[in-house]
Amino acid sequence: MRKYEVIFIVKPMEEEATNAVIEKFKKLIADNGGTIDKEDVWGKKRLAYEIKDCTEGFYDLFYVTCEPSCVAECDRVMKITDELLKHMIVKSDEE
Repeated sequence: MRKYEVIFIVKPMEEEATNAVIEKFKKLIADNGGTIDKEDVWGKKRLAYEIKDCTEGFYDLFYVTCEPSCVAECDRVMKITDELLKHMIVKSDEE
């Protein structure tokens, strides 16, 4: 098991829809054998530049412990999720 940081920006939507997207990724990580050690919600922020016609986005950061296969599946699903503007998964230095 390795530690990762998963950060993503959700399109500006109603709070209920935003929470549904976040729950979707929490469930995806849990279903693939990973655990979310900590969640850091940054909330709605103004973007430095326009992405997909949006000037704002909802930021969320997960600190995750999981296998590389879980990260690969999470990355795959994030790439095809229309509600996300951007995402990034990095291996954490904490061991």
